[in-house]
Amino acid sequence: MAIFQKIYLFLKSTALAIKTALVTLSQRFNIRSSLALAGIAGPLALTAGDLYAGLDTPDYNMIRHSISSLALSPIGWLQTIGFLALGLLVEIFAAGLLFNVKKARWFFPGIGALLAFGFGMLVIGAFATDLVKDARTIEGTIHGIATAVSFSLFPVALFLLSLSFKKDPDWKHLYRYTIVASILSVLIAIALQFFEDGINYFGLVERILVANMIIWVEVMAVNLLRISFKPHPRS
Repeated sequence: MAIFQKIYLFLKSTALAIKTALVTLSQRFNIRSSLALAGIAGPLALTAGDLYAGLDTPDYNMIRHSISSLALSPIGWLQTIGFLALGLLVEIFAAGLLFNVKKARWFFPGIGALLAFGFGMLVIGAFATDLVKDARTIEGTIHGIATAVSFSLFPVALFLLSLSFKKDPDWKHLYRYTIVASILSVLIAIALQFFEDGINYFGLVERILVANMIIWVEVMAVNLLRISFKPHPRS
């Protein structure tokens, strides 16, 4: 009986601790927390849509085929929703960075570049790509331009924002990671030019490029969420 009583007391104390933690979190949940959750949800939405549609589409190879071409499959709308969700939520998340990072030189251009990246994701989702062997269309051209501009602006945004991260106690531990992610984005984008959609490892390299981007967003959003739960968040 003593053993069961100890187990009961342990479970009771554990439940009380969990309840206390949840109450504390709910009390500290604020607009900053919502902006952080937007940044967390965006990459997850794109990843879920890409994996489900890619694995469920016959004759589609995630190693060889581009991410964008998946949108032309019967369930490609899932991947399209992923890009639209990512773009919209990155726009919201950027507002979180705007109000929770100490501004250093080039901070606002960095936020502007990040907002443009998010908008580019919306355009990529809204306008479908052209298949490699198909004739060029206006929709496909818009998609291609949006992809090139967005992927080019991303490393620029990271580099400019890193200057502020370096001087902010809440973000300086992510300064070096941001620089590395910026450099990787450039190097992988250059490497992608040596591959061809549908023939070799284009899909894999492109997914590594996108993964580098969305992982950075995810890490920054988690840190913003952590900051939002502080007793006296920055105004």
